[in-house]
Amino acid sequence: MSGKSIREAPWQALVMFILLSFLSGCTVGPDFTRPSVNVSQTWLEAADQRVKTESAETRTWWRVFDDPVLDQLIARAYRENLSLKIAGVRVLEARAQLGIATGGLYPQTQQAFGSLQYNRVSERAPQALLNSNFNYWLSEIGLQAGWELDFWGKFRRAIESANAHWLASIANYDSALVSLTAGVANSYITIRTLEKRLDIARQNVETQKESLKVTEARFQYGTGSQLDVEQAKTALYNTLASIPVLETQWRQAKDALSVFLGLPPTDLADLLKDASEIPVSPAQVVMGIPADLLRRRPDIRSAEQQAAAQCAQIGVAKADLYPAFSLTGNFGFLSSDVGNFKLSDMFQWKSRTAQTGPSFRWNILNYGQTRNNVRVQDARLQELLITYQNAVLTAQQEVEDNLAAFLKAQDQAGFLAQGVSAAKTSLDLAVLQYREGIVDFTTVLVAQQALLNVQDSLASTLGNISSSLVGVYRALGGGWEIREGKDLVSPEIKEEMRKRTHWGKLLAPASHNPPASEEPKSTLRLPDW
Repeated sequence: MSGKSIREAPWQALVMFILLSFLSGCTVGPDFTRPSVNVSQTWLEAADQRVKTESAETRTWWRVFDDPVLDQLIARAYRENLSLKIAGVRVLEARAQLGIATGGLYPQTQQAFGSLQYNRVSERAPQALLNSNFNYWLSEIGLQAGWELDFWGKFRRAIESANAHWLASIANYDSALVSLTAGVANSYITIRTLEKRLDIARQNVETQKESLKVTEARFQYGTGSQLDVEQAKTALYNTLASIPVLETQWRQAKDALSVFLGLPPTDLADLLKDASEIPVSPAQVVMGIPADLLRRRPDIRSAEQQAAAQCAQIGVAKADLYPAFSLTGNFGFLSSDVGNFKLSDMFQWKSRTAQTGPSFRWNILNYGQTRNNVRVQDARLQELLITYQNAVLTAQQEVEDNLAAFLKAQDQAGFLAQGVSAAKTSLDLAVLQYREGIVDFTTVLVAQQALLNVQDSLASTLGNISSSLVGVYRALGGGWEIREGKDLVSPEIKEEMRKRTHWGKLLAPASHNPPASEEPKSTLRLPDW
């Protein structure tokens, strides 16, 4: 064999080693599969004529209330809510973590090095017998790299895990958006319901003031008793006492809505306008089928992706059971001033130095810890699989609970409306008979209280109908679709982050937000440098 062939042989062997590593490499650990879940075929209330099971359109479900004020409030909350902004930034964080994981596929150590050292060798050192020059300078410059090959799929599994975490962060953003739209709607409905209840209480106060005047006049002229006067005062003051309670709740509901809108507690007079009617919900609701929840509910998608991320971690842990193969190397120039050498010779080709070759490491005496780490990761996966199954069951429960509340509240409102009509008639008759001396004031008092109670209950129930419909749409996972095709982070926040840190392509408009309507996949992605 020629001298040239002898010199090339190590390099040929090295190339063959790399190729064989990639060709024979495998991916240890289980591949993720979605666990089986128990999903009902139809809703329990599907036989009710008010429930429609055709495909539901939930993108902008709040528009079923036909309330422009509510539409404006949700649009503003989508732009300004701080919790939603936090969820958006967490998506960027997860995307950057995916870039870190992807970098593991490439040489993990890549360094340039250089040094200039003055050395003093002891005159009693072994090398002093060979060289009487105990002082010298040494200069060095070069590059070095270390590459642990992904022979067992450790780094590929890490990328799968990071990719699934990224998809889960997007699902968490969607879940926050679902909660936000429902929270704004519920706060708005609560405000309007309390305004109606306050209006009813104040109207009853005026009625009771008139009754008090009548009893005082009758007592003054000797046709009534002081008992009637005191009973009228008691009823009036009880009603007046209920108003501060309602006003407190009204104030708190406004404060909650202010926070949803990204505002400090404020009166919101410019946003709520002067209208005080409770948003009216349609009598019917379009539900789809229970299986739609697996695709539409963001929290279910998040639970699935979290389980997928953990499944990949089993492969990462299992890779430590096997030897890790690496390539290391360095190339540089080195020179000294020992003897006839000169520091200025460093950049001459004869001053080059190089070292390269394969290596492996294997924790052969650490199996107890490594195997138990695999078991830990597997146990965590099992927890998340059960969590996913529980999320599916909980989602169905939430839909059924809110649907039943929606339908039964409608039935209740129908009875209460008849009760209000009967209570008004009863009060008119009681007042007339009291004025004619046929009945005592207690009859009037009982009729007034009955009317107040049934009117207040009707207003509360009308609010419950609308709130229950909001609960249905929230349980169905509606509302997050409004973010599709849009950035999850506002331009203002992006600009603020861009001024601090170089984010590369990660801050590009809507470039890294896959539509959740598509089946998410844990694919390998290159880093954005």
